[in-house]
Amino acid sequence: MTTFERVFVWLGGGLFVAALTACAHAYLFVWATPAPDGGGWALAVDAVLFGVFALHHSVLARDPVKHKMERLIPARLLRSSYVWFASLLLIGVVSFWQRVAGSLYEVAGWRAAPHVLVQLTGVWLIARSVRTIDPLELAGITLPADNDGLQVAGPYRWVRHPLYLGWILALFGAAHMTVDRFAFAAISTAYLFAAIPWEERSLVRAFGESYLRYQREVRWRVLPYIY
Repeated sequence: MTTFERVFVWLGGGLFVAALTACAHAYLFVWATPAPDGGGWALAVDAVLFGVFALHHSVLARDPVKHKMERLIPARLLRSSYVWFASLLLIGVVSFWQRVAGSLYEVAGWRAAPHVLVQLTGVWLIARSVRTIDPLELAGITLPADNDGLQVAGPYRWVRHPLYLGWILALFGAAHMTVDRFAFAAISTAYLFAAIPWEERSLVRAFGESYLRYQREVRWRVLPYIY
């Protein structure tokens, strides 16, 4: 890599961390307090905002689009460019999120302990899954090794998409569920469930019989005994 390319991928990795930090800050602190107003129109705007972010993920992750982008962007920078776009869009979702009034429930004291446990389990599952697939590769800083195969270790032995399961547990486990928190959790989870069939078709094309065998061995996509 040239100096410019190294700077580009590391800045992209930094932006990736910043986007996740902004999202976590909004969920933990900004959306922890119910908004004074905001209703159906706000939810519609939020759904559109996240839809733009989701569209980027769905479109740029498709092989035909990747092949077209490789004509404009060097293959070694393709993942980093994807991370740049995704990070900027996630920051945009958080920045322009329209607040929605109300709370669904709130528990305190010892009754909040199970909620905390669920959320910590989700965070642990996310961290464990990322560790399995290499955080630097996920952030677009390093490229997968030529001999990298299908990763099926750790939590990937339990469900095929443990990152998504961790995300669901972390978002839906809140002891104080404001409508903002629930809307973000529901909209993002709906996208994940819609995207899984597309993602798995891409994985079948990439890994062939190895992934088909993995699907037979690990039956559940996200929710054990449910989906």
